[in-house]
Order: sequence, then structure tokens, then C-alpha cells
Amino acid sequence: MNSEFTIAVHGLLYLGVREGRIAKSEDIAESVTTHPARVRKVLSVLRKHRYVTTKEGAHGGYMLSSNPRDVKLGDLYRLFAFGSFAPHWRSGDESSNCIVSSNIKEVMGTIYEDGERVVERYLDSITLEEVQKRLIEKEKHRANRL
Repeated sequence: MNSEFTIAVHGLLYLGVREGRIAKSEDIAESVTTHPARVRKVLSVLRKHRYVTTKEGAHGGYMLSSNPRDVKLGDLYRLFAFGSFAPHWRSGDESSNCIVSSNIKEVMGTIYEDGERVVERYLDSITLEEVQKRLIEKEKHRANRL
């Protein structure tokens, strides 16, 4: 996973609990605990794909424009993190006489590709609405402990 995927999920959930109210990128960034510029970068992608809308001006900001039951984490994963399952660097040298070195890149590449498909299928089975429900349940348990 990468941080953009995390910021996207967190930001959409934050906007979802605000129920139609506008939020500034600074407010979302405070909730995410990151810099507002990072949040704006992610929100611009979400706006382009119509997950959020924006309102310009002094009282402007972001609002959720998608229904949480229609937003699958797999869609967000493909937007922000596809390909992050595999490392950027892989060991080995195809021209080597060593059985491990000459074959490891291709063998591990297929393993990473298979793993990526498993991650996608799993995240496709989870909607933003389901994550919201989990948050509410977690909050209820936390409140009961206090």
C-alpha cells in the first residue's frame, strides 16, 4: 500500500461523516495527520474521478459526492496504489549461470502479480460504507471502555 491510498480512504470517510458539510483541506489534513498539500493532491484525483466535489471561495472546500455503498476500496487501490504490492527493486541477474539469480526476477514477478490480484479481489469486497460501519462499532466499543 502507499500513503495516497490511505489518505484517499481517510479523506472520503472524513467527508462522509460530515454528511454534506464542506471541509477544508486543512481540516482533513489534521484528521489524517499529514500536510494539507498532500491531502489536496489526493483530493484532486478524487475530484477528477467524481468521488468528491469542490466549492471555490473563502467558504469553499470539499464534499463527498459519491455514495459510500458504491465506493469499493479496490477502486481506490487501483487509482492510488496499483502495483505497490511488488517491490521496485528485485534481486537477480538473468544472464547469470546461477539458477537462483537467473530466474528469481521472473518467478517472484509472477508471485507478486498473483498477490496483487488477491489484494484487489479482497479490497473489491469492501465498500466505504462497510468501513464506516466498522468505525462506528469501534467507536462504540471505545466509548463503552471509558
